[in-house]
Amino acid sequence: MRVLAIESSCDETAAAVLDEGAGLLAHAVFSQVDLHRVYGGVVPELASRDHVRRLLPMVEQVLAEAGPAAPGGAPAPVDGVVYTAGPGLIGALLTGAALARSLAYAWGVPALGVHHLEGHLLAPLLEPEPPAFPHVALLVSGGHTMLIDARGLGAYEVLGETRDDAAGEAFDKTAKLLGLPYPGGPLLARLAESGRDAGLRFPRPMLGREGLEFSFSGLKTAVQQSLERAAPGSLRPQDVAREVEAAIVDTLVDKSVRALEQTGYDRLVVSGGVAANARLRARLDAAVGSRGRRVYYPRLAFCTDNAAMIAVAGLARLAAGERDDLAIAARAQWPIGSLGVPGGQRAADGSPAAE
Repeated sequence: MRVLAIESSCDETAAAVLDEGAGLLAHAVFSQVDLHRVYGGVVPELASRDHVRRLLPMVEQVLAEAGPAAPGGAPAPVDGVVYTAGPGLIGALLTGAALARSLAYAWGVPALGVHHLEGHLLAPLLEPEPPAFPHVALLVSGGHTMLIDARGLGAYEVLGETRDDAAGEAFDKTAKLLGLPYPGGPLLARLAESGRDAGLRFPRPMLGREGLEFSFSGLKTAVQQSLERAAPGSLRPQDVAREVEAAIVDTLVDKSVRALEQTGYDRLVVSGGVAANARLRARLDAAVGSRGRRVYYPRLAFCTDNAAMIAVAGLARLAAGERDDLAIAARAQWPIGSLGVPGGQRAADGSPAAE
């Protein structure tokens, strides 16, 4: 089976072609960062319009790179079309959903809306040594920070999540306080590399409590107060960045180790944009490895939003017989715990379709 995948949940336009036997044949991503930078964040209407402009040429590009599905070609270039149906910006989601559903209808192949976070969870399956189920998944990005008990495809239980800001959001907000341009998270991590221990100590919220919940909203406030109290020139931005990164990483590592101990699993999967952070990877490798367990990551290109991860999740569900009806599915909110194991017909709201 071969699928075309489309991702348009926020400010990345992406398409990919994945073959069940031959693997990932083509993928492309376009980031809208330059478009939104002047506004200091994503403007939903601009994001949607740019997806409309770029999606079809990108689909044509990856189909051409993937080549024919069989010698002499086939009636349709793929056996199914999968796309991000949520969660995300509703207008941006609808651009990809409408194109995917239209192509599938024209080609006479099934279409399936994919959960964006399930895509992130399954991104490490694209690697040469993919993780097996069950495992603990740390999903950490600009919009989400959660620990998940992943017992199998579609069998996900949220063990703990952030009560306020996500880790990536904390990176971005504190970067803005330091005067770094949007998106500030990666720039703050780069700045932290030249920082030194200046005696700063920002909070590691909820580490002193039981459970696997997160909270990062107080970090921005602590940074802001430190900057306001400090004498001009007394705090180097790189030292502040170093401590901000340390506070976030300490929290993520501690909770991840707790989750492994709570479940008894020996595998941790880390995905999402913040999974690209070098300090987080080094600390997790050390902490988890010292306990005789292993950490799995997607390659850096597949940490941020991309269509290859959507292809992995969609192909697995299509291969199990799952299908959407003819409606165009898009959901701004979609709890990952509501997903079920693949199989059967599905309505646009994600529930089993009526017989």
